[in-house]
Amino acid sequence: MHDITNLEGRGIPSVGIASTEFIDAAATQVVALGFDAARVFVPHPIQGQNDDEIRALADAAVDEIVANIVRR
Repeated sequence: MHDITNLEGRGIPSVGIASTEFIDAAATQVVALGFDAARVFVPHPIQGQNDDEIRALADAAVDEIVANIVRR
């Protein structure tokens, strides 16, 4: 969230992407930083996924990621 906050502060539309394991941590960071960073979550875990599985996660999330960037 720090990176997203920094980028947005410089006028660069950004979206944080993490696995669902980090939903609560991201919400805590948003409050602590005082910035409602756009964020998209993909199913956990990511580690141990093969290339095709990672591509499937990205394909499933890309529309939501783009929509968040357009809104910024």
